[in-house]
Amino acid sequence: MAGLIQNIALFGENIPWFQGLREKGLEAFKHQGVPTAKTEAWKYTKPRDLNADDFVMNESNFLLELAEEKAECHCQEEGCHCHCHEGECHCHDEGCHCHEELNVLVDLPFEAYQLHFYNGQFVPIYPPLPRGAEVMTLMEAVLNQEAKNYLGKLVDLANYPFAALNTAYMEEGLFIRLDKNTKLDKPIIIVNHSETGEQNLFYNLRNVVVLEAGAEAEIIEWHKYSGAEKSRYFANIVNEIFVARGAKLKHYKLQNEAFKANHLALNMVNVKESGKYEAFCLQRGANIGRNETKVILAEEQAEAEVNAAYIMHGWATLDTTTDIEHLAENTISHQLVKGVVGGDAKGVFQGKIHIAKHAVKTEGTQLHKALLLTDTAEIDVKPELEIFADDVKCSHGAASGELDEETLFYMQSRGIGREEAKQILIDAYLDDAVNKIADSEVRDWFKEMIKA
Repeated sequence: MAGLIQNIALFGENIPWFQGLREKGLEAFKHQGVPTAKTEAWKYTKPRDLNADDFVMNESNFLLELAEEKAECHCQEEGCHCHCHEGECHCHDEGCHCHEELNVLVDLPFEAYQLHFYNGQFVPIYPPLPRGAEVMTLMEAVLNQEAKNYLGKLVDLANYPFAALNTAYMEEGLFIRLDKNTKLDKPIIIVNHSETGEQNLFYNLRNVVVLEAGAEAEIIEWHKYSGAEKSRYFANIVNEIFVARGAKLKHYKLQNEAFKANHLALNMVNVKESGKYEAFCLQRGANIGRNETKVILAEEQAEAEVNAAYIMHGWATLDTTTDIEHLAENTISHQLVKGVVGGDAKGVFQGKIHIAKHAVKTEGTQLHKALLLTDTAEIDVKPELEIFADDVKCSHGAASGELDEETLFYMQSRGIGREEAKQILIDAYLDDAVNKIADSEVRDWFKEMIKA
């Protein structure tokens, strides 16, 4: 545990309410410590590498220096009067390429507003958002008090040790807000680039997303490593998401970390009357990868779709943990999680549906299925229903199996190689989970990423 508690200078120490929240997080983490095999919520995901003492906080400010140094005008037209500061472009002519020198923008098969982090630090490039939508860094939102009514309001520090640790070292992250009835015309994609080199970096990201009444948005997280395959680092992410009355958020995530990386993410979501939260997470790589989502359906007719898929080999452990709380009547939740596990890897699914006493006429469904590719692959599943109301419709199920050898033989007899045939069957197996993604262009991108 000592390896994760480091004395570093953090921005914002002179803001009493913010520093007080950090101190509460640190005390909560010290009290709980790193979970062990005896910790019920972590009994299937042994945090073997999370108690190491060789992780190093990333304190470099090289991104700001790089942005100032390289944010030069490279416009194609004469007479452009670009003004670039800290990587932010204020050009008024087409053809400006001020940001290409930063080498972070990614090619996508769909249009999106791109935001980027590099080794846990925000790259100061801001896309031009439509009226009614704003994005700022977490610390900007703290300084101007916009984050005060949201930051830390959903996270139970006493029961989420790594969220407590994240709170103790909050600094990097984003504050995203959509005003009433604002609807984005294309997704926001947050790309977290990791390329750690020789250092075993430990970094925290804390994002706050606020959709006011009637707003609609699509946010994609892409955790993407581009360094050595065996890079070792620890990414600790917390998202606090507020979906107001009638608002709709589509939240998609692709987690493809390095072979020895550790990736822990907690999504805390509050949904008001007639609001909807739709989530999908595809986990592909990491030493330990845990994507945990808790949704509070706080008012009538609130809805949640929390779906996921995972595919891994080696000795990785990929964990999908969900907790859906139905606190009001006529609320709806659906969960579908499908996994493919090979080698000595382990897949974990822990899903809970809680129906409060007065949450009548509620519907909650949950299903997990897994495909085992080897005799040494492992699946651990713990579905739970807590029902304290009558007149509800709830179900959960879990199943696991193997690839059909007869089908493989048939495909090979038709001239398809065994590995290609296996990939075709795996793609087909995961299809109904991936098809839950409503955006067709994003859905097709995820399907390509499964094959990558």
